[in-house]
Amino acid sequence: MTTRQMTAPRHSAESRTYRQLIAGQWVAADDGRTFDDFDPYTSEVFARIPASGAADVQRAIDTAHQAFPAWAAMGARARQAIFLNAANILERRADELVLLMAKETGCASPFARFQIQWATGLLRQAAGYSYLPGGEIVASDMPGVFAMAVRKPLGVVCGISPWNGSLALGFRTVAAPLACGNTMVLKPSEDAPVCAGLVMGEIFHEAGLPPGVLNVVTHAPGEVGPVADLLFESPHVRAYNFTGSSRTGAALAARAGQQLKRIALELGGYNPMLVLADADLDYSVDTAVFAAFFHQGQICMNTRKILVHRSLYDAFLVRFMARAEAIRAGDPSDPATRIGPLINDQAVAKVKQGIDEALARGARRLVGGSMRGRCVDPTVLVDVPADAPIHSEEVFGPVVLVEPFDDEQEAVARANATAYGLSASIMTADVWRGVSLGGQVQAGMVNVNGPTMGGEPQIPFGGVKDSGWARFGRWAIDMFTDLNLVTVSQARRQYPL
Repeated sequence: MTTRQMTAPRHSAESRTYRQLIAGQWVAADDGRTFDDFDPYTSEVFARIPASGAADVQRAIDTAHQAFPAWAAMGARARQAIFLNAANILERRADELVLLMAKETGCASPFARFQIQWATGLLRQAAGYSYLPGGEIVASDMPGVFAMAVRKPLGVVCGISPWNGSLALGFRTVAAPLACGNTMVLKPSEDAPVCAGLVMGEIFHEAGLPPGVLNVVTHAPGEVGPVADLLFESPHVRAYNFTGSSRTGAALAARAGQQLKRIALELGGYNPMLVLADADLDYSVDTAVFAAFFHQGQICMNTRKILVHRSLYDAFLVRFMARAEAIRAGDPSDPATRIGPLINDQAVAKVKQGIDEALARGARRLVGGSMRGRCVDPTVLVDVPADAPIHSEEVFGPVVLVEPFDDEQEAVARANATAYGLSASIMTADVWRGVSLGGQVQAGMVNVNGPTMGGEPQIPFGGVKDSGWARFGRWAIDMFTDLNLVTVSQARRQYPL
């Protein structure tokens, strides 16, 4: 039994057996074992995936280490061409990948299309990264000394990609490290081994990436131990790129720290939206519905709490409730479906627990909460007390809290009353007032008159507090390269000894 399946599996006639990518070859696990990857909507076996162990991971690390010198030395134009090829292949496979994401992760078409568009843009922008990390000339106090600060790739980077934005975040996990001249071992989530890992391998392999530069290894649920041990203890692996929960991120950061290795972390978020007294009410409702419920609340940037000025509170609730009630979770493979199922039974149980604990402490549920299998309809809670966990912790589902406020500083204080700090949204007619308040909100990203969700490939994406550290986009170049000083003395130096 896996974490994705609590009942007897049903095998689909369309299920496919995948192989992992090591040394440019598509191979089974060393011992031949596989595990079942389930469709979260139908509970059918979507695919059979290699259940890798220590031998597979060691081979992937060794291969990446051996491939590094040639890849690091490759000219920028040649690396750029591979990334541009990959973007074209991704576009060509768009319709296929939309269905693939629906079957593996319950992703409805709107979010699947967005991921493809975003990832294509990322690949085309990352194609230019090879030209960026050149370094700079540094002034020297010594006559006749020429000093250069030169950026160089690290070596082998381990990427750990999540299931929730599988395609977009899978490509984000590998794009910057590869473009900077590193080689990689990618370990996708066991909940999305295809869309968050093997697809990246397929597309880069077809695009002409040399063998061993990107290796993708998959493991069965509950069997990450030997895989993680090798990835974090191998001296060849120099850095990590992780997107996932804050709890797991903290544990991985501790392991990386023990080995004095760097790690980029993009973690959870409890993202507030502030609706000020002068905000456009209808636009604020439109924005809140999208930001709270898109991808059934399974995005780290989903709005979790909406703080509305008391003068707009009642009118906002009437409109927001009506819109939320009109959305019904369903079959993600149906193009008409707007939100699909949660990823697994544990996710449903966590959402239910969060709602039940809030209700038991006095909260009121205005709409939603219906659960059909793994489909959970949009849920709106009010009067949630501060001692309910959902008041400041994400449940990663289509649940949002709405609260009134009287004073803007009170709203900012409540927005900051969480351990997270990923993104925030401020709705107001006074843009500069929004910018001013945004500077007081503890978040890595603040959107004035826009949703807490979104983002473009080139922005410095990332959070503060328990939402992680490091930034993506071109800012990731600093994380995935070393800065080396090189000096040249044009004349003989004079020494005191």
